[in-house]
Amino acid sequence: MSGDNTRYRYLITLKLYRDADFTCGERQGCIDRFENPVTANVFTSNGSKVLSSVYLYISQTRPLIDTLKNPCLAPKSQHLEVAFYTAEIELAPVAGGYYVASQRCCRGESLSNIYDSEHEGSTYYTVIPGTESRPNNNSAYFNKDTAIIICNAMPFTLNYAAYDEDGDSLTYNLCSALTDGSNANESNSTTPPPYNSTVRYIPPYSGNNPLGGNPGIFISDKGMITCTPNLPGRYVVTVCVNEYDPVTKQFLGTHSKDILLTVYNCQTKITATFPSVLNNCTDDPALQVPITNSSVAGFTSTYYWTFGDGSDTLTNSKTMFYHQYPDTGVYKVKMVVNPGLACTDSAVGEIRNYPGLKVGFTSSGICKGDPIQFNDTSSYRYGNITSHVWDLGTTDSVVTPGIQRSLQHTFTKGDVYTISLTVQTDKECEKTVTKNIRVYEVNPYAGNDTILARGQPLEMQGSGGEFYSWSPSDGLSNPSIANPVLRYNRDIAFRLRVSNQQGCFGYATISVKYYTGPEMYIPNAFTPNGDGQNDRFRFIPVGITTYKFFRIFNRWGVEIYSSTDFRNGWDGTFKGAPAPVDTYIWILQGTDFNGQEIMKKGTVTLIR
Repeated sequence: MSGDNTRYRYLITLKLYRDADFTCGERQGCIDRFENPVTANVFTSNGSKVLSSVYLYISQTRPLIDTLKNPCLAPKSQHLEVAFYTAEIELAPVAGGYYVASQRCCRGESLSNIYDSEHEGSTYYTVIPGTESRPNNNSAYFNKDTAIIICNAMPFTLNYAAYDEDGDSLTYNLCSALTDGSNANESNSTTPPPYNSTVRYIPPYSGNNPLGGNPGIFISDKGMITCTPNLPGRYVVTVCVNEYDPVTKQFLGTHSKDILLTVYNCQTKITATFPSVLNNCTDDPALQVPITNSSVAGFTSTYYWTFGDGSDTLTNSKTMFYHQYPDTGVYKVKMVVNPGLACTDSAVGEIRNYPGLKVGFTSSGICKGDPIQFNDTSSYRYGNITSHVWDLGTTDSVVTPGIQRSLQHTFTKGDVYTISLTVQTDKECEKTVTKNIRVYEVNPYAGNDTILARGQPLEMQGSGGEFYSWSPSDGLSNPSIANPVLRYNRDIAFRLRVSNQQGCFGYATISVKYYTGPEMYIPNAFTPNGDGQNDRFRFIPVGITTYKFFRIFNRWGVEIYSSTDFRNGWDGTFKGAPAPVDTYIWILQGTDFNGQEIMKKGTVTLIR
C-alpha cells in the first residue's frame, strides 16, 4: 500500500477455493467454475457504503493436489484449485476505518457440518483501520495454499499460520463461518457490517468445534491445526487471525479464512489378487506371458513376484507386465503385497504357458438350399486341437472332433448369419472366432396356372430374382425377361429358371390351358360334404379379365353369398351354418379381354 496526505491506495486480494473434481449437474444456483469477475463492497464502520461496487478479476489460478502415499491405506487423491482475485482502491482515512466485503449465495457443495449448505451463503471481509489507529496498515494474510488428505480416525497436522508484512503480532482461533445475510437468493449480497450472521451448524458442530474428533480440532498460537477426526465427510473449518500492533498492543483487525477439509475413510484391507489360473493362449507363439495385478493396496505398496522359473522381481506398479519364460509348461506363481510390512498379503496362482493358438475358418457356398462348407484353418504351435464347436447362427450348434476340419450345413432361408467357431485343446486353451456370412436366396415364381380363351394374350408374372429364362420359348415375346407376353392357342406348360448375380437359382412352373371363349363355365350342382370332391361352387372364367359380381340367392330372394374371387367360391354355408339342400339362383357379371360385358344367370343344386 502507498498513500499521500489525504488518500491511501490499497491492493485488495480475495482467494477463493473450489473442488476441481466437483460438478453441479442441474443444480440451480450451483457454480462449478470460478466466476470472473466477482464483486466487493466498501463500507464505513457505521455501515455506510462508499464507492460503487468493486470488481475483482482473476490474476492467477493454481492447482492444489495431494495424494495419500501410504502402502497400508487406500489410495486417495484431493484435487483443489485456488483463484486469486485482485483490485486496487483509493480511500481517505476516516475514524473507525472501513470494511471491504465480498458476499455470495451459495456454497454449492453438500457439507457434513452445515444445514442445507448448497443454499447457504458466504461472507469474506477484511478491516482497514481508521485514523485512530493505522490506516496504512497491511493486513495479515494466509500464504499457505495446500491440499491435504485427511484420514478418518488418524491424527493430522495442518500449518495454517498467516503472514504479516508489518511484523504485527498475530493470534489465532477457530471461528464461525459467515453467511451472506441474504435470503438465499442467487445474486451477490451487499449486506453492511457488522458481520455476525453465521451459517447454521448441525449439532454438535459449531465454529469452535467444526470437525469433532477425539481429540477434537485445535489451533495453536502459531497457527498449527491438529485433530483426530472420527467421521468421514466434508467440513468447513474457519480460522480467524487477529492482528495487534506489537508496540502499542492495539487491536488492528481480524481476518478469516474458510477451509474445506475432506475427511476420507482411508482404511482398507490389503488383499493380494491376480488370476489363480492363467492360460497363455495367445496367437503369438512367443513364451512371454501378460500378468495382471488386481490387488487392493495402497498408493505406494510394493509387490514381490516369484514366477516359478527361478526368477523374481519387486515392483511398485500394478500395471500389467510381461514375463518371459524359458519354455512351455505349468508354472507356480506367487505375489506378496508389501513384503516386510505388517499390512501384507499374498496370493498364489498357476500359469499354463502353451501359446501359439490361432483360430480361423473359411466358408464356400452362398446360396440357400445348397450345402455351405466351413473349413477350419486353426493351428496350435504347442498343443493339439481336440474339438470344434460350431455355432451356425441358428438354433443349430454342432460339435466335431479335432481331426474333423470341415463341416457342411444347408440354410433354409437367405439372411446374414453370425457364425462362431470355438476350438478346445489338450492344454485347456479355448478360443473363439466369429464371422458374419450372407446367404443369398431366390424365390422363383412363374404365376398361377391359368385358363385363357383362344386368341387371348397373357403377360407372364415371373418374379423372385434378377435373371429369368422361360422354356420352352413357344409363343413368348422374350423368354429372357420376367414378364414376357404369351400369344398362343394350345395348352402349354412353362418352366421358369430364376437366378441372381451371386449365381443362386431355382425353378417354378405354370400351366396355361385354352378354351373356347370368352366364356364362364359354371357347374349345375355341388356337394359340400368335406370329401375334397366338388366341395365348392365356383365358376371357371375363360377370357374374362374383371368380375363385377358373383351372387347367390335362395328361392325367397335372400342373398346368401357374394364375391369377386372366382378361385374361392361358395362353401355351402350361410351365416356360419350349413345351407339346406335346395336349388339356388346365381347371377354373374364381368368383362372379357375384348372389353365386352358378359352377364349370366342360372341355378345350382346343393347336394349333401
